[in-house]
Parts: sequence; structure tokens; C-alpha cells
Amino acid sequence: MITIVDYGLGNIRAFSNVYERLNIKTVIARKADDLRSATKIILPGVGSFDHAMNLLNNSGMRDELDALVLVKRVPVIGICLGMQIMAKSSDEGKLAGLNWFDAEVKLFDSNSIIFKTRYPHMGWNTIEATKFSPILMNLPNDSKFYFLHSYYFDCKDPADVLTRTTYGITYPSAINKGNIFGIQFHPEKSHSNGVQLLKNYALL
Repeated sequence: MITIVDYGLGNIRAFSNVYERLNIKTVIARKADDLRSATKIILPGVGSFDHAMNLLNNSGMRDELDALVLVKRVPVIGICLGMQIMAKSSDEGKLAGLNWFDAEVKLFDSNSIIFKTRYPHMGWNTIEATKFSPILMNLPNDSKFYFLHSYYFDCKDPADVLTRTTYGITYPSAINKGNIFGIQFHPEKSHSNGVQLLKNYALL
């Protein structure tokens, strides 16, 4: 069963629809009690860093999430902004992140981007795996996924980087440390590749 955290941001229904087609049950968590029996967690997110952290901190679920992820080692995957808030901080705001990774979220340097439209990084781009993970099973190394973001995840420990993508610079587009995963792209918008990745996560 997949528990999707609904703290007010993210296309919750899109993930439920994917798993419904895969015949995998999902539940929506809107309070701490909804999380306590979670065996796998999705932390979605769209919008701005501080807004997301405010909503999550005020949802009543923050402490339970920390306990599940950091103490009980329940698998979690953060998606787009849900990945970025796993960092310590962001150029986009002033609030502290979840601090699950030794990382900061940085604004892309517009001088390094050759495209006319520099922000956001929007559309299809490829990923390159830097290490093996079952979450990437049955996905070619040049698989394309849908991206929509202006900030990137700057990992201090290269061992935490799972895949890389290039947009002006080459940056971590997926991360992994033990039971914690994060992906910058949107699997729910990435057709068959996204479905495969979400299926892989359910089978971990």
C-alpha cells in the first residue's frame, strides 16, 4: 500500500490514478494518524519552498514523518518540490527544510543556459544513472521524463546522487540515501517511463 501525503500541495489524484491502473492500493494522509501505519510514502509538491514547509509544519504530520523516515526507516519518495524540501535550505526561501540530506536547493545560473527561455526548466529531458537502484529497473539509462522547475538539488555527498540531468549544468535529478528517495521530474506526467518508476517504487 502507498500512502500519499496531502499537506495541501501536489497533484494527489494523479498518483492515485497511476496506482489504480496498476491495481496497487493507495491511501491519502492528511493528519498524523493517517501516517502511522504507512509502509511506503509519497511526498509530492509543487510551488515554492517556504510555502511547502509552512504547510507541512502546520499540518501536524511533520513529527510523524520524521519518525517514520528517520527512525523506522519507512521508504519515502519526494517528487519535485517534495524532493527539494528534503534539503537543508533553498535559495527560494528562508525556512529550514526537512534536513534529510546534506544538500541545498539552488537557482539555475541563467548564464549557463543556452535556451531563449531559461526559467523554468520545462519539458522532456533525459536521466543518466550514477548507481544501481531497483527503482530504476526496466528503464533505459537515457530514459526521458517530464521536468518543471527553476531550482536544482545540490548534493554535498556524491554518494547520494542516483541520476543526473543536464540543463545548463549537470545536476542531480534523482537522489537516494537508504530508504529515502527524491526525484526532480514528474513521473505522473511522464507516460510509460513514469508508470514504470512508480511501479518499481511500490515493489521495493
